[in-house]
Amino acid sequence: MTKRLYLSLGTNLGNKRENLTRAIELLSLALGKCIAVSQFIETAPWGFDSENSFLNCVAAFETALAPMQLLDMTESIERGLGRTQKSNNGHYRDRIIDIDILLYGDNIIVSDRLTIPHPLMHKRDFVLEPLADIAPDAIHPILGKSIKELLEERETRNI
Repeated sequence: MTKRLYLSLGTNLGNKRENLTRAIELLSLALGKCIAVSQFIETAPWGFDSENSFLNCVAAFETALAPMQLLDMTESIERGLGRTQKSNNGHYRDRIIDIDILLYGDNIIVSDRLTIPHPLMHKRDFVLEPLADIAPDAIHPILGKSIKELLEERETRNI
């Protein structure tokens, strides 16, 4: 049985557009059919200071992989593209690629290694904007709101 999943991708080192494009290609080979990719958006770093802006997007896939297999695969692709360290306890740093699992069907998963939906996705414009670009009506399975509603709430608070 396949599940629709949404991944957030970001990069702030090297050829950013190429980093995102290559990651999407590798994800398509590993996960299954890529059914949509948002526009690429340039954003300021979130959660840390850096002179390097980010390029972000969201990609949707249909996959038969189980959640932990999916996590292992995304981490393997990150390492293959040159990422040597993951963020640790909210300590972020520049990175060649970052792949976060946002949604996996309507599943809710909480474990030591993986939390779905991504616990910070509703607080990050660089996630909500591209996700709303390709899946405005997708529902956050814990908050019970559409991505479009979550983005509108963020925009209202940011005014």
